[in-house]
Amino acid sequence: MLTPTFTPKTLAFLRALKRHNDREWFHARKGQYQADVRGPMTTFVEQLAVDFPSFAPHMHADPKISLFRQWRDTRFSENKAPLKTNIAAVFPDRRLGRMNGAGLYFEVAPGWIWIGGGLYSPEGAQLQAVREHIAANHKTLRAIVGSKAFKTIGGLKGERLSRVPRGFDKDHPAAEYLQFKQFLGSREEPAAFATRPDFYKQLLATFKTLAPLCAFLNEPLVARQKLDRRAHILDD
Repeated sequence: MLTPTFTPKTLAFLRALKRHNDREWFHARKGQYQADVRGPMTTFVEQLAVDFPSFAPHMHADPKISLFRQWRDTRFSENKAPLKTNIAAVFPDRRLGRMNGAGLYFEVAPGWIWIGGGLYSPEGAQLQAVREHIAANHKTLRAIVGSKAFKTIGGLKGERLSRVPRGFDKDHPAAEYLQFKQFLGSREEPAAFATRPDFYKQLLATFKTLAPLCAFLNEPLVARQKLDRRAHILDD
């Protein structure tokens, strides 16, 4: 398979979409969108499906699962612009499903390219399970986020509490990590970065850096899901 690429036409379309964010304009250029934006992104997803098994076997790359719809849900938003002005794809853990647990993600927008991964918005029970996992395995997490490769993308990021959460010793050796409410790694580059000949190589290298974090964070969530399923079967 050829190395997937974006072109200057991809960025030109997204910039034009930002200026002309209306249904009629978009429908008149649907073929151009497919050729220059969604088509290339689909190729990226398909190639990642080939490459993930070697370093992130549980990450799911499938155009039907990974690609986001271009249309925005404006029902509860003051911003009524009908279309997203970026193209994005998400890669969840196949054991947990889309938009659940830690996953990988990248987007191309008119002004930037963003590549990231981790746990963005865990619900309360998930966050508690992850914190307990960190408390018991903090050396593993420290090795992941303290690696040279992880430091090159800025280390562990995300919203944090101002103190160690209730139920954990404030002097716990993992205190700095227990304060996190999100557990993320990311890099942001200028939009033109997406058109470089080595962009796929850079994307793959960043995902390889982030994959161990996702695997670590998903361990307690997968274990918790198995227990919930077992309990449900016993209840039935």
